[in-house]
Formats: sequence, C-alpha cells, structure tokens
Amino acid sequence: VNPHYTIYMGKDKYENEDLIKYGWPEDIWFHVDKLSSAHVYLRLPKGHTIGDIPPEVLIDCAQLVKNNSIQGCKMNNINVVYTPWTNLKKTGDMDVGQIGFHRQKEVKIVAVEKKINEIVNRLEKTKEERLPDLAAERESRDREERNEKKAQLQDQKKKEKEEQKRKKEMEELRNYSSLMKSENMKTNEV
Repeated sequence: VNPHYTIYMGKDKYENEDLIKYGWPEDIWFHVDKLSSAHVYLRLPKGHTIGDIPPEVLIDCAQLVKNNSIQGCKMNNINVVYTPWTNLKKTGDMDVGQIGFHRQKEVKIVAVEKKINEIVNRLEKTKEERLPDLAAERESRDREERNEKKAQLQDQKKKEKEEQKRKKEMEELRNYSSLMKSENMKTNEV
C-alpha cells in the first residue's frame, strides 16, 4: 500500500499502557471486541482521519489484532473495534492496559470471519521489533506541531501588518493629507 503505514503493537499490558499514554492524535487504536488482545495502533499521515484508512490496511490491522489475541486467534467470526486514539479514556481506577471510550459513537467495528494466513505471514515478514522511546517521540512530534503553529501565527501577523499598512496608504491617498503639506504647496502670486 502506498503510502506506507506504521503499525505499533504492544507485547503485553505494560507496553499497551505506554501506547495508551504516548499515542498520537493521528493514531487509530485496534482491539478484539470483548476479548483480551494486543493493542494495535495504526499511525495515519498527518491530516488523515479514520475514514481515510484504505480497506486493505484496515484488514491488515484487524488480522494482526486477531492473531495476537489468545482467545481470538482460535475463533472465527470475531469483531475488531477501532477508534481514534483521542477517543480512548483512561481513568485511575482501571487496570494496567485497560481503557474505555469518551464517545461510543466514534468506535467502529470490522468483522473478521477467519484468520488469513497470507496477511499474517506478510505482516510477520515486515515486522521490525524495536523498543522506541514513545515519550521522546511524542514530545518531538508535539514540538514540531508547536513550531508549525508558531510559524503560521507569525505569517498571519505579518500578513495582517502588511494589510494594515496597505489600508493606511490607501486612506492617505483618499483624504489628500499627503498633498496638503506646506512643501508641496505653491502660490500664484509673483
């Protein structure tokens, strides 16, 4: 699929907890419905939404979640729920790795009839195991976003200043104030 997508998956409830804590607004969270499973996060390109996920990527994520569920991998006809990371709700009384939702209507469901070995094998071959510093990655992303917003704000202020200057010049031309200076005046007397 082009563009390429990055998928994160927690190995255990502690990695899942870190993914919950340091997710990005562009992340989409996947989990087997009503069963224990890995938390899978699809990182979308900036500006994309849950509705922009290509069908084949959606199927890949659903298959990955199903394959990494102790109970779900043995069952047929399961549901996988997915929602934006921003919709995940974590309260202090929840167990490690456990989450809820802010808005249930933002939770979508994809049905998975059965495991598709070709997809799971392809994903396993392209898997890259690493232990990223999720906190540092999130801070870097947030810093970049702040810098972009700062640059946009500076551009906007510059444009507003130029517009004010242009309006002032137009106003001066309309009221003849630049013409009514003593050095610009001449007399008819000899």
